[in-house]
Amino acid sequence: MSLAILGGHPAFSKPQLVGAPFVEPEVREKYHELMDQVFDRKYFTNNGPLVQRFESEIAAIHQVAHCSVTCNATIAQILLLKALGLKGEIILPSFTFIATAHACIWQNLDVVFCDITPDTLMIDPEKAERLITPRTCAIIGVHLFGNVCNVKALTKLCEKHGVKLIFDAAHAFNCSLGDTPVGSFGNGEFLSFHATKFLETFEGGAVLTSVMELNERIDHLRNFGFVDYDKVTSLGINGKMSESSAAMGLASLPMIARRTEKLAYVHRAYRNALDGIPGIRMLPIGETGRSNYHYAVIFVDQERFSVSRDTLNAALWKENIQTRRYFYPGCHQMDYYRSERPSHADPLEVTRLVSQQVICLPTNLDNPDSDTRTIGGVIHEVHLKAEEVNQWESHA
Repeated sequence: MSLAILGGHPAFSKPQLVGAPFVEPEVREKYHELMDQVFDRKYFTNNGPLVQRFESEIAAIHQVAHCSVTCNATIAQILLLKALGLKGEIILPSFTFIATAHACIWQNLDVVFCDITPDTLMIDPEKAERLITPRTCAIIGVHLFGNVCNVKALTKLCEKHGVKLIFDAAHAFNCSLGDTPVGSFGNGEFLSFHATKFLETFEGGAVLTSVMELNERIDHLRNFGFVDYDKVTSLGINGKMSESSAAMGLASLPMIARRTEKLAYVHRAYRNALDGIPGIRMLPIGETGRSNYHYAVIFVDQERFSVSRDTLNAALWKENIQTRRYFYPGCHQMDYYRSERPSHADPLEVTRLVSQQVICLPTNLDNPDSDTRTIGGVIHEVHLKAEEVNQWESHA
């Protein structure tokens, strides 16, 4: 194999994307059918029948009493924070998508970043406890890559200190801890239906909760604070999901089992394709409960692989394998948090090390067997030609 960075042709003729949307023929057909109904009804938004049906089905899947869908997951998080009346400091991992932190800032909360455990890549409950102060109002656990947080330890911690517990479940649609689905953990959880997620509605999000009063507050807040046709009782915003987004979600729901089976197969295929490559290991997925297997995550040990994670990432992109360095360099290292909120002192050593090692590989592949072998072959070839690859990188 001749690597593209060394003058060869790319391994793929078109980009292979992390988070490439699923658009099965059945989804297209069902979506058009549902949109014909939308056009016939001339009811495009404002809690339409498709939105209500989508909420009911999402709640049923996650075995939770209440679901409020929103225009995106960031708004879902902001609504949840607002509905809980949080003020003060909020503890969350830095190893997450930046929106998790940004939403807290938009709610005028002081973000306190916490380190992660090296085995799960999720918030470390012991380190979180050390960060609790009299101003702490809540902790956010982020379910990551189809795995679920240490819910038991975080629940015990929050109950001990009298603070709220929220879960970012953007990666965890239809995932579970043991036999318990995400959705009912803590005071509330929020989902993402962004186009790159396992289940997508173009853009969208949801708040899941078992508490009726919290659900009612969120429903009012997402509709400008209206509690009746012309009565406003709170400072709300426009966070509603449209009928067109709900139609996409409903059209996709029958595909859950098929997608999960395909992605689990891709995981197994990657394990076979990467087996034996020095310095490359995969993050275990689904060992503590059901997973959607939407993310395939590898660690690059530079000393053993002989090439850095960033150089491998650049080489893969040249092959049209558009991997992602989730979540580099960590929220606390982003310019805004370094310059505007520089008081954070914890070096977050595990976050720093992990963010320099992790790569997410494409999973929604057209030909899982051959595509994973090709991607594994490229990674192996980069290792074998490490000296030439490193020379290329030094001159790039």
